[in-house]
Amino acid sequence: MSELDVVYDDASLIAIDKPSGLLVHRSWLAKEATEFALQRVRDQIGQRVYPVHRLDRPTSGILLFAKDADTARLLTQAFTERQVHKGYHAVVRGYLGDGSLDYPLREELDKIADKHADQDKEPQPAVTDYQCLAQVELPFSVSKKHSTSRYSLMHLQPKTGRKHQLRRHMSHLRHPIIGDTNHGDGRHNRFFREQFDCHRLLLAATSLAFAHPHSGQAVELQLPIPDELTRAFPSLP
Repeated sequence: MSELDVVYDDASLIAIDKPSGLLVHRSWLAKEATEFALQRVRDQIGQRVYPVHRLDRPTSGILLFAKDADTARLLTQAFTERQVHKGYHAVVRGYLGDGSLDYPLREELDKIADKHADQDKEPQPAVTDYQCLAQVELPFSVSKKHSTSRYSLMHLQPKTGRKHQLRRHMSHLRHPIIGDTNHGDGRHNRFFREQFDCHRLLLAATSLAFAHPHSGQAVELQLPIPDELTRAFPSLP
């Protein structure tokens, strides 16, 4: 098994580049999974680590762990109080410009895991800023309504941390993220699989900025945009 790419490492923190398809930790909702980021990082550095936030299984990118319980507590508090700034890149259907969406989201509950949760909980505030980085029009008729197909490469900044927020917000704007099997468009997902050999959700956590929980110094982590997200945009370097 290859080692996970380390983005940042010091005495109390470690951040890795989580591949798409890798669970953060064991979940009985995915009983077939045999590999988890938590265990792989632990085995890779030879010590226990503590997750302080999460990425959805199909989302790749920066995943931060603490190396002790006190650091984990401080970082979890920072995430909860929105003191951590997160940036993502995504490919969406259609031409989408710049903007900000303030659209509350009702909590997504699993029928089994959350059967005892409050089913009538009010929608929670959810805000996402988005900027268009590139657009492309391809000479393929994916939808019968159009002779060509358009896509946008986006930079997304969630200001809140709701479950599946970016996927649900892009879907609400009618510009779903390519590869999203729950909130997306199956025709365009299939097109990207066949045309660009993309078999994943085209969403990646590419930046994370926060104050170090012990020194207070600014920590700014960045990853390049994954190749899978740029294959449809020939003008990009």
